[in-house]
Amino acid sequence: MVELLVHPYRKGDIDRVNLIYALTSSFPHLTWLPPTLAIADEAARLRARYNLRTPDAIQAATALAAGTRGLIANDTSFARIRELDVLLLDDLRED
Repeated sequence: MVELLVHPYRKGDIDRVNLIYALTSSFPHLTWLPPTLAIADEAARLRARYNLRTPDAIQAATALAAGTRGLIANDTSFARIRELDVLLLDDLRED
């Protein structure tokens, strides 16, 4: 959620913020997981192993804690994570 809201907040676009909240709170099959000590530990392990930024490591660790095998991202650093099947959005683009 943090990643989704940064740009609208920077621009002062409260309508966009509200839209993101509306979409993410009603999207089917989307589950919000609270941070836990186990997720923090896994994030640290992933950060150390793959030299990830902390937010990326937390996202990946949360996905793994949820039992997810796949992750859709637009950040190539996720492609290094062997524990997840990562789909990079830029790879889908047809230029």
